[in-house]
Amino acid sequence: LIFAVMRLTKPTLFTNIPVTCEERDLPGNLFNQLMKDDPSTVKGAETLMLGEMLTLPQNFGNIFLGETFSSYISVHNDSNQVVKDILVKADLQTSSQRLNLSASSAAVAELKPDCCIDDVIHHEVKEIGTHILVCAVSYTTQTGEKMYFRKFFKFQVLKPLDVKTKFYNAETDEVFLEAQIQNITTSPMFMEKVSLEPSMMYNVAELNTVDRAGERESTFGSRTYLQPMDTRQYLYCLKPKQEFAEKAGVIKGVTVIGKLDIVWKTNLGERGRLQTSQLQRMAPGYGDIRLSLETIPDTVNLEEPFDITCKITNCSERTMDLVLEMCNTNSIHWCGVSGRQLGKLHPSSSLHLALALLSSVQGLQSVSGLRLTDTFLKRTYEYDDIAQVCVVSSEVKQN
Repeated sequence: LIFAVMRLTKPTLFTNIPVTCEERDLPGNLFNQLMKDDPSTVKGAETLMLGEMLTLPQNFGNIFLGETFSSYISVHNDSNQVVKDILVKADLQTSSQRLNLSASSAAVAELKPDCCIDDVIHHEVKEIGTHILVCAVSYTTQTGEKMYFRKFFKFQVLKPLDVKTKFYNAETDEVFLEAQIQNITTSPMFMEKVSLEPSMMYNVAELNTVDRAGERESTFGSRTYLQPMDTRQYLYCLKPKQEFAEKAGVIKGVTVIGKLDIVWKTNLGERGRLQTSQLQRMAPGYGDIRLSLETIPDTVNLEEPFDITCKITNCSERTMDLVLEMCNTNSIHWCGVSGRQLGKLHPSSSLHLALALLSSVQGLQSVSGLRLTDTFLKRTYEYDDIAQVCVVSSEVKQN
């Protein structure tokens, strides 16, 4: 028996090397005429290297993580005898596991001379590094002798994309994720889909499209090709779901954000897909008490009161009895009674406060001077530079 293994890949566009010269040179118009007569060149663009014909693969080629490896296996009876009980087995050995890729595990009863057994195997590559395709054949000759032989085919699986992530924590519970994706192959990629599958704690909003004439259009244009060694940034906004946002103790420490799902196509439509592992970020620590602003105006009038709404959340594991004190600064003055009793605040609970201020100085002013005291432990928490407001003259704002 003769054993043959061939990788199944798509053809590639033929590339020709243009040879040309000026008409005053010795060859004259000879080279230009030969290029025009060449059937593999593009008519009207003969000097381009890209041709109109397809060429079959001449070598094994590169295999990248996330692509589907396909191979054609053929066992041919090259003798003049009938062999029996032929069993063909194909295994793929990786650094961590051994996979059986054979379509059928049943033995073929007999194989006549000049006949063959064909099989096509497919496998989505999920590991980087050395892979060994182990093909084994066992059969019985006419004399009843058991025969067995194996062949090994080694190939490397390369990394197609380099993915880097950055997290930005907003003043609220929102998290912004920037994913930098770089094409580290030698051919262009068509980025079919780059999406973020959030964890159960978050809702996600993609920030990679713009609204034009009522339609959503990609910020990268209508043709989202990624050239070799080019990098593209994708941005996502994650917001905790309501049931988790209300529980301050849940969003603590390391939290799982989700995973990226990337789908691309290369050359003549070969599809590849990668999913990252679960992305994690270090949630910011808020201490025992977290103070956040719910509402605040952007621009206010000089020496006119304006309202803000604060949210106070107990992030500790004990009940607090809070007292609110307000301290004036050189530019910001609080309107109201300082030393208010806010009452008891249980763990993971929150309360909203409506406060009034006025500014005596124009320009960008910082809201500062809030003090919260826990009467149980006699501990005071200071909050300065909570937010900024733009203070303008009332005449400027009216104009």
